[in-house]
Amino acid sequence: MAQTRFDVLTIGNAIVDIIAPAEQGFIEAEGMSRGIMHLIDADRAIDLYGRMPAGKQQISGGSAANTAAGVASLGGRAAFVGKVAEDELGDFFDEDFRAIGVHYATPRLIHGAPTARSMIYVCDDDGERTMNTYLGACQQLTEADIVEDEIGGAAITYMEGFLWDPAEAKKAFVRAAHYAHKHERAAAFTLSDPFCVDRFRDEFLDLMRSQTMDYVFANVHELKSLYQTDDLGEAVRQIAKDAELAAITMGADGAMAIHNGEIVSIPAYAIDKVVDATGAGDLFASGFLLGMARGQTLESALKTGCLAASEVITHIGARPQLDLEELSKQHGLAG
Repeated sequence: MAQTRFDVLTIGNAIVDIIAPAEQGFIEAEGMSRGIMHLIDADRAIDLYGRMPAGKQQISGGSAANTAAGVASLGGRAAFVGKVAEDELGDFFDEDFRAIGVHYATPRLIHGAPTARSMIYVCDDDGERTMNTYLGACQQLTEADIVEDEIGGAAITYMEGFLWDPAEAKKAFVRAAHYAHKHERAAAFTLSDPFCVDRFRDEFLDLMRSQTMDYVFANVHELKSLYQTDDLGEAVRQIAKDAELAAITMGADGAMAIHNGEIVSIPAYAIDKVVDATGAGDLFASGFLLGMARGQTLESALKTGCLAASEVITHIGARPQLDLEELSKQHGLAG
């Protein structure tokens, strides 16, 4: 097998998060439901973005993009594939990812929808987040954006379940898995969201049972939804039969991995306070995937994943603020 170029390559929706404080009165005046994620159209997205306060914070995001950022922070060789437009926010996404050391070379969308963005208003009184998300260009990913040399050069290719919504992105998802296996690499995906599971349950199960996907990531809610059961033990028994490797996050209870009949569980790392749980699953995936790419044991990979998740939930935003490579060294998890 050829030498790897990347430890982890992720594929998903490329979204710029724009975060700003807001008073309750503003949320109400704009007709938003507090604490809810609203899907909005291009006109509404442009209007809200133009009226975001000057002190707004912009961060390149999206689930798989956050995972790539986490891999880079852990000292891994990361790459990301996702679609942005030829516009100001597309420039920002590109420059931001290059600045943190993530390989990003997906061709821009020309003469199409603007770059996806999520305007996130954080209420001054209690920190609750109200999101307004426009998907735009990120849903225009196609098979043409999947480069065999990139996929073949990655130890693991990891994809969002959200990619299963647009028909062309679904084809890109399957093409990437094909290239990974052609080059004897692993293909992985995350179930992304219980509602996503509800939409595509049979297809997700087929991805595992057909061995199109080698590794699957889920939280407890997504796993139970997949098998339509309230019994976690039963869901674990089912996925043990369907997937080569499953990594399951359990919130404050830690995480588990299931592989060849072996179940390994570890507790969560203790923190003083959960400030924002956004991105916890994405960052867990960063640590676990990098551990597997580097040949670590399941226990070590789980610990690295849980440590990365524990950092991101201590502050607002889904990207790590601390150097995760240094943090992992402090916990004896480097290498």
